[in-house]
Amino acid sequence: MFNRLLGKPKQEPNALTSLDKLHETLEMLEKKEKVLLKKASAEVEKAKEFTKAKNKRAAIQCLKRKRLYEQQIEQLGNFQLRIHDQMIMLEGAKATTETVDALRSGASAMKAMQKATNIDDVDKTMDEINEQTENMKQIQEALSTPIGAAADFDEDELEAELEELEGAELEEQLLQPATTTPAPAAAVQAPAGRQPAHNAPKRTAEEDELAALQAEMAL
Repeated sequence: MFNRLLGKPKQEPNALTSLDKLHETLEMLEKKEKVLLKKASAEVEKAKEFTKAKNKRAAIQCLKRKRLYEQQIEQLGNFQLRIHDQMIMLEGAKATTETVDALRSGASAMKAMQKATNIDDVDKTMDEINEQTENMKQIQEALSTPIGAAADFDEDELEAELEELEGAELEEQLLQPATTTPAPAAAVQAPAGRQPAHNAPKRTAEEDELAALQAEMAL
């Protein structure tokens, strides 16, 4: 009943629908402009023909109609300019609205993420990570600490001893005379058919006594 009395509520125009309507209107005005341009050109041609026919009155009527067409063409041009202006403003407003909606959506998502992540939970997690890191460092230090007899060694004394060894080795290398390797003697080839005589090894006194004892035992 209230709808009958007050009428149906008007729906707010959508940006896309409005842009489509403006495009359609712009195309319609452009078509009308082309038609009027053709009519104006036709009136000019008629005026030329009437002028050739010495019909001055008819020629003037043609020019009057041409002027009327030109006024309508100018009016259509103003309409097109207004529509272009409206389209530019509407597209800008549409871009602004979409930008605000995107920012609002991002803000809502950020707010939801902040609700899901409590700052106390973050601090607790970071404390646990720091504690675990410190424990791991202590474990590694304990494993790398020498035990038993190796723990009693003094690192400074060992380094001093190593330096003494290196100094002694360097001094020995400096005092050692340079030696030259003699060139190998050329091998002398024996004549064919002859073998070089080998000197018999000399017998020692013990071997002579052993031979004499064996001879006596044989008698």
